[in-house]
Amino acid sequence: MELLGAILGPSLFNVKLTVESHVKDDVLVIRCKGRISFGNEVEALEAEVHKHTKIAGTDILTVKQVVIQLAETDYVDSSGLGALIRLLGVLRAAGGGLKLCQLSPPVAKVIVLTKLETLFHPYTTEAHAIAAFSSGHRTPRDSSGSSKTRVLCVDPSSNLLASLSALLTHSGYEVFTTPRLPDASTLLRAVAPALLICGPGIMDLPRGPAMIEKFRQIGHLQILELPADFHTAEAGQAGQDLVAQVNSLLRSP
Repeated sequence: MELLGAILGPSLFNVKLTVESHVKDDVLVIRCKGRISFGNEVEALEAEVHKHTKIAGTDILTVKQVVIQLAETDYVDSSGLGALIRLLGVLRAAGGGLKLCQLSPPVAKVIVLTKLETLFHPYTTEAHAIAAFSSGHRTPRDSSGSSKTRVLCVDPSSNLLASLSALLTHSGYEVFTTPRLPDASTLLRAVAPALLICGPGIMDLPRGPAMIEKFRQIGHLQILELPADFHTAEAGQAGQDLVAQVNSLLRSP
C-alpha cells in the first residue's frame, strides 16, 4: 500500500469530501476537505449549499452569497469544476454570488490552467472573500461584440455543460448549451455553430449514437466527442486539452 501511495500520490486516497459550514454577515462559508469529484462528492457539496441557501422544498434562495474555502481540497475533476461554475451561475442569477478562497496548490493550478481566474477571482482569506460582497466587487463582464465563432455543447449533465460554457466563453467563443438532443437539432438550425461538442453522456441515451451520426451529415459542421472519462479527469489538464482541441479544429487554416 505504501508503494502504491508513493506512485499514485496521497491525494488519490482522500476520496471522501467533508464539509464544514457556518454563516457570517449573511454569507454562507463552506470549508471543503478532500476531493470535489464526480458522483457522491459533487452531490454532497451541492446538497450542502442547497441546505443552507434554499427554503426546504422550494427553489427560493434565502442566502445568496456563498464563500467556498478550498485550503484542504486536494483534487477537483471536470465534474467538480462544472458544479462550482453552475452554482456561481445560479447564485448570480438570484442576485448573489459565489467566491472561492484559500485555494490549495492543486486547485489553484486548475483555475490557472482553465484560465478561470477572472470568473472566480479567488481570494487569499475567508475574511477578504466575505468582505468582497459588501464592497460590491463584481467580475468584469465580456463586452466584446457577437461576431465570435459559435460552439454548441450537448450533454445530459448540467455541471458538464456549465464547465464547457465557462471554459470556451473565456477562450473567446460564443457558446450554446442544451441537455436535450431534440433541442440540439433545433439549435443547430437556429444558430449554425461551427462546432458541436458531444459530452460522454450522449452515448448512453437511446438515440444518442444515431443522432450523432445524423449530425455528421450536416455540411461545414465539425463534431468533437468527449472521452468517456472526461467527467472524472483532473479538471485543469482536461480543460486545457479541450480548449487546445477546439482551437485546433476551429482556428487551423
